[in-house]
Parts: sequence; C-alpha cells; structure tokens
Amino acid sequence: WGVDKYDQAVVLQEKTDEAWADVQADYQRRADLVPQLIATVKGAAANEKEILTTVTNARAGIPAAIEPKDLEVLGKQINSAIKLTFERYPEIKSTQNFNQLQAQLEGTENRINTSRKRFNEAATKYNSHVRKKLVSWGINLVGSVDEFPKRELFEADAGTEVAPEVSFE
Repeated sequence: WGVDKYDQAVVLQEKTDEAWADVQADYQRRADLVPQLIATVKGAAANEKEILTTVTNARAGIPAAIEPKDLEVLGKQINSAIKLTFERYPEIKSTQNFNQLQAQLEGTENRINTSRKRFNEAATKYNSHVRKKLVSWGINLVGSVDEFPKRELFEADAGTEVAPEVSFE
C-alpha cells in the first residue's frame, strides 16, 4: 500500500513537471514567433507604402513637368499606366498581414493560458495527493515525503495584468 502511494506521488510529480515544461515551451514559442511576425508585417507595409508613394508622387509631378499642350495626352497615358499598375498589383496585403498577426498573437496567448491552467490543475492534483495524511504516512513507510515538495501554482508577476504594447515603429 505504501509503495502504491509513493508510486502515485511520483507519477503526479512527473505530470506536474511535464505541465510546467509545456508552459515554458509556449513561452519560448511566443518569444520566437512574435518578433518574426512583427518584422514580416512591418516589411510588407513598408513595401506597399513605397509603391503607393512612388505612384502618387509620379502622378502629382506630371503637370509641372510638361507643356500645357501635351498635358492632356500625357495625362491620359500616365493615368492608364497607373490604373494598369493597380489592376495588376495584387490586393493590398498589409491589412491581411495585420489580421494574421492579430490572430497569431491571440492564438499564442490562448496556448499559454491553456498551458498555465493545465499546470495549475496538475499541481493541484499532485499537492492534494502528497499532502493527505494517510498518503504522506504511506510514502514515509517506503521513502520520504520530503521527496515530494508542495508545488506552487502559477501566479502572474505583479504588473502583468496590463497587456504588453505592440509597436510597429
């Protein structure tokens, strides 16, 4: 009976360690993923801004660069070229990229939250098992209850209730 209680404590301790490792893995995923996502979105937005700025500046500079008599013909040609550029240019992607970034951030935070909850559940089950009087007595028959210290549940650091700011600058 004592061996059984000891073995149960070992299994619960290992499950608690595994649950905490899952929390750490999700933290690492966030640390790896978020900066890459932000860099991708910033790069796409900068590229689109450059294209739109170039086309807008070209269009705005035409009237000052030509004689009034040629303005109508050249203006039609430039407008056709600009229209063709926009028709062939794929849809603006930065809005889609921002939406994907938002979805990834939300998904990442949801994964972390789920992992934290699973850790707290595993730690609660473990703590409940090893702290029971009869169980701790059985564990002490074949080993030592000191091998199974109480696990603290996940608690957020002070100030983390405020969401981090995401900046694109």
